[in-house]
Amino acid sequence: MKGARERLEIINAYEELGSYRAAAKVCGTTHKTVRRVVERQQAGPPERGRRPRSTDPFMGLIRERVERTQGRISAKRLLPAARAAGYQGSDRHFRRAVAEAKAQYRCRRVFRPWTPGPGSHLVVDWAETRPFPLFCAVLAWSRWRFCRFAPDRRRETVLALLAECFEQAGGVPAIVLSDRMAALRASVVANAVVPHPGYVRFALGYGFRPDFCEAADPESKGIVEHLVGYAKADLVVPAESGWASVDEANAAAVSWCAEVNARRHSETVKIPDERLVAERECMRPLPSRRPSRTPSAGT
Repeated sequence: MKGARERLEIINAYEELGSYRAAAKVCGTTHKTVRRVVERQQAGPPERGRRPRSTDPFMGLIRERVERTQGRISAKRLLPAARAAGYQGSDRHFRRAVAEAKAQYRCRRVFRPWTPGPGSHLVVDWAETRPFPLFCAVLAWSRWRFCRFAPDRRRETVLALLAECFEQAGGVPAIVLSDRMAALRASVVANAVVPHPGYVRFALGYGFRPDFCEAADPESKGIVEHLVGYAKADLVVPAESGWASVDEANAAAVSWCAEVNARRHSETVKIPDERLVAERECMRPLPSRRPSRTPSAGT
């Protein structure tokens, strides 16, 4: 059997001379050998078949559990079910199979641009800032921003901030989307958030529908996540010495919001304040009798 160097010499001779017999004379071999080496080189390397794995018969079970738990189940918790189904391979091979199934599950998720309509969504979130937490809200269509510092994250504080946001916007959106913040939820049943009764009463008073993001899914509220990062970098970081009180911090937040809402947005290439005027026509009017902006501690 010819070595790699000999095969290379045969291929080079054939490429130069263009004849099996002429290349055979130069290389000191037969024309049949030259033809066999050249044909094998032109066909490319043979495809190697995939060796069967001990986890192959159980991939259906693994994928079903991964999809049911939205990719959150661990191999440790899934292994007993596979053992009961007859799996006899090693823990290491099983962990590798679960990791591959999770990677395939994540790749199947498709992200599409969100195109909200005017007056449809207000997206809210908290930013971790010191010495005071920062409440951030953005109208999804106009990209109008609202940021205020707060002494705490209690339900009364969140509802008061929402009321102030509606007042500043001059209307009420159809939906307020938030993460699963403890101040607004009563419980979680079958992965669905049950809003707190006090939040429900507040929403009924203003006429919007509360909505919550999926758990551990920052992409579902990326529009406000961007605002959180922007406010930290452009509002909080420049104030190196911080603020002595919430009122002083909010004075800076009001000025900052006025500045950014009057500036052209990098994505929409529109001025949020101008877009808000148009969006306000599609928002629900503020109720004539507002719910209290400082609900009692028992709500």
